[in-house]
Amino acid sequence: MKHFFTSESVTRGHPDKVCDQIADAVLDDILEHDLTARVACEVTAVTEKVHIMGEITSTHMPDFEKIARSVIRDIGYTKHGCGFDADNCKIELDIHGQSPDIALGINRRYAEDNGAGDQGMMFGYACGETAELMPLPISLANKLSKRLEYVRTSDIIPNLLPDGKTQVTVEYDDGKPVRVSAVIVSTQHESCIDIDTLRKKIVDKVVLPTLPDTLIDDKTSIFINPTGRFTLGGPAADSGLTGRKIIADTYGGYSRHGGGSFSGKDPTKVDKSGAYMARYIAKNIVSSGMADRCEVQLAYAIGLAEPVSVYICTFSTGRAGDDIIAKWVCDNIDMRPEMIIRRFNLRAPIYSRLSCGGHFGENAHGMGWEKTDLAEKLRHDMQINI
Repeated sequence: MKHFFTSESVTRGHPDKVCDQIADAVLDDILEHDLTARVACEVTAVTEKVHIMGEITSTHMPDFEKIARSVIRDIGYTKHGCGFDADNCKIELDIHGQSPDIALGINRRYAEDNGAGDQGMMFGYACGETAELMPLPISLANKLSKRLEYVRTSDIIPNLLPDGKTQVTVEYDDGKPVRVSAVIVSTQHESCIDIDTLRKKIVDKVVLPTLPDTLIDDKTSIFINPTGRFTLGGPAADSGLTGRKIIADTYGGYSRHGGGSFSGKDPTKVDKSGAYMARYIAKNIVSSGMADRCEVQLAYAIGLAEPVSVYICTFSTGRAGDDIIAKWVCDNIDMRPEMIIRRFNLRAPIYSRLSCGGHFGENAHGMGWEKTDLAEKLRHDMQINI
């Protein structure tokens, strides 16, 4: 039976991603000086203004304005008079310390028993559709966004501006991806470029070099800037907010999502660390050959170390029952927040790299939660010969 699935990605210049990148740059700067800091940094951006707010308890207070302007400049918003640029936008701050009530729940006598920084549920997912065990639609959408960034910053296509979006629809037959049905690329550009020229260049320099020849055919629909002009973009055209692209950050809607964002949060926030652990578990299950697809849900209570629930679903593709796999996970993986932090080295200033392009898969290559170091043990313990 055939069905279609679509995922979206955005470039660094998207207004929401501008905010994510500022928040993560602030977080990284703090972690470089204070490994035990508590950070929940939120950012909004509108025409000629950035507002940085949140709860930060740390021995180090960063130069917020310098960081924000550096991020905005690096993204490419440097031209004055366009509604948003690094040197002239106003930076507002509203920062205060973390609630002491939360600290009471997290900090225990022994760090290994530190409680979760909040309640909530997190999902992780893996499948065999790509080498990095990610769903194909979000993998391709992310690759297109990265390629669009590259042709802009390297001036392969002149007159492009930072804001942009990509979208990929994949056709499935009996659960297997067989072709790309539709592609959408929307890119901000200077007014001097002819739209027909732009469309041809985006197809030739972005779409065709990115998508595998085996997945596109003469029936694949390709839409470039469907409305025509896209000269006003970024926060000058649309307000930005931290954490508003959580689906693009994860699995492109292919898996469920707990609702918590990642950017600007220190790793005691299980919205982040719990989601990384859920991905790690799911990826190792699929990598071991125990399942073709796997979704993992973890749930935590504020102040408690152990998860209150662990759920494994292999969508009837498992070589053992989901309950048996879940028991193995609980017996072999320490899912206490502090132990997740240590396992994946989450107090390192690594988060700016993940701000745009996804926290999983190719963009997170080399990160601890993307490793498959438990796959062999799982396969051995389950006595599965694959």
